[in-house]
Amino acid sequence: QVQLVESGGGLVQAGDSLRLSCAASGRTSTINTMGWFRQAQGKEREFVATMSWSGASTFYAESVEGRFTISRDNAKNTLYLQMNGLKPEDTAVYYCTASLRLIPTINRQDYGYWGQGTQVTVSS
Repeated sequence: QVQLVESGGGLVQAGDSLRLSCAASGRTSTINTMGWFRQAQGKEREFVATMSWSGASTFYAESVEGRFTISRDNAKNTLYLQMNGLKPEDTAVYYCTASLRLIPTINRQDYGYWGQGTQVTVSS
């Protein structure tokens, strides 16, 4: 089993930045792809960003491309999401996720491990 714990969420103003972290523990040697999804109140959980183990492959949702940057430190078993230029529509619970898959995917069903989520609220 793999455990994922997110941190770094909070309340910020539009235009501010936040960096989310996700610490992985347990059988981390089985993890390849890691990513972030988010879920706004009353909406479906949606893809944000994903990255392969090596970092050679990254994908972003169109809505965050150019503003968010995903990265990982495999030595620390930690995934990050740097969020710049935050907008009120970025308000959501952000979930860290991990998969055994070698090739990153934007499909929620391809990820088997999920954290509990961290709230990000952006005021206008």
